Amino acid sequence: MTQTRIPCLLMRGGTSKGAYFLARDLPAAPLLRDHVLLAVMGSPDSRQIDGIGGADSLTSKVAIIQPSARPDADVEYLFAQVLVDEPRVDYGQNCGNILAGVGPFAIERGLVPVAGDVTPVRIFMQNSGQIAIAHVPTPTGHVRYSGEARIDGVPGLAAPLIVEFEDIAGASCGALLPTGNAVDVLDGVAVTCIDNGMPVVLLRAQELGCSGYESPAQLDADVALRARLESIRLQAGLVMNLGDVRQRNVPKMCLVAPAQAGGALCTRTFIPHRCHTSIGVFGAVSVAAACLIEGSVAAALARAGAGDMRQLQVEHPTGEFTVELRLQAGQVVGCGLMRTARLLFDGVVCVPVAVWAG
Repeated sequence: MTQTRIPCLLMRGGTSKGAYFLARDLPAAPLLRDHVLLAVMGSPDSRQIDGIGGADSLTSKVAIIQPSARPDADVEYLFAQVLVDEPRVDYGQNCGNILAGVGPFAIERGLVPVAGDVTPVRIFMQNSGQIAIAHVPTPTGHVRYSGEARIDGVPGLAAPLIVEFEDIAGASCGALLPTGNAVDVLDGVAVTCIDNGMPVVLLRAQELGCSGYESPAQLDADVALRARLESIRLQAGLVMNLGDVRQRNVPKMCLVAPAQAGGALCTRTFIPHRCHTSIGVFGAVSVAAACLIEGSVAAALARAGAGDMRQLQVEHPTGEFTVELRLQAGQVVGCGLMRTARLLFDGVVCVPVAVWAG
């Protein structure tokens, strides 16, 4: 036999798509595991023609899942971003979209038993050390994928899946505002550095000569803008306690402008060098939190509402992402959001035995 067969579920989680594995089905040694994941996706290759990756960062993702021995979790989830055109796997961040598929995967693989019409799955996110609870619809004793919920960036309708988070502030940087300031100035540009589950740098689009309403293609074609953003990103990495981020996908850079379609704020996010066609889950959560911080670059532009429960619609190039924030004494203490997921393929993925003999 010249190929090693590895059990795998291919799933759409939110607006991303990835390969989901049980940890026990992959090599335990991190370096060997990375070689296997690169082979699975077909990286490095801009087309990923020799793997199951979709030639896009949104479709070159992996979830590695195992039962948890923690009293507060059912399963543990490690997210891996497999770079498309580099021989590298990045574990430096969470992915809230791929997270949406972890609960269904855990039930499909028998790690968590069905518990009525809705099954809660407590997920320990290894990348950040935080807990999420996915409320998975299971009305017939199985995961229900069809439904009437719609999320921007995904065609059609599907069953709603609610994900709740608590205590995610500073997950990567150690504090909600890693610099201690609502506003810093980098390269002469006012920025807000925030980490509410994802390190993000917010900048007013107008300060960089943009409207904030450009298409991703227009922004990707602006070489000078991308160079300026990367210069600021590298400086932000240092002040956000992330160190040298030249080889990392964080922090994300987010241009903000007043909302156009009745939401809280309009965004254009770079992940980190190409403009996202929507916005990541934790990126949206961080942006929404910034809208509530007095003095931030987002606060003066945002329609943030009032009360201890706020629903903020974060606009992006293909629609909006609604984040629900829970406040206590004016501070964000929890958040929730609605995603959808779908099982696409259940089988084995093959890698050459020269990569791993299994």
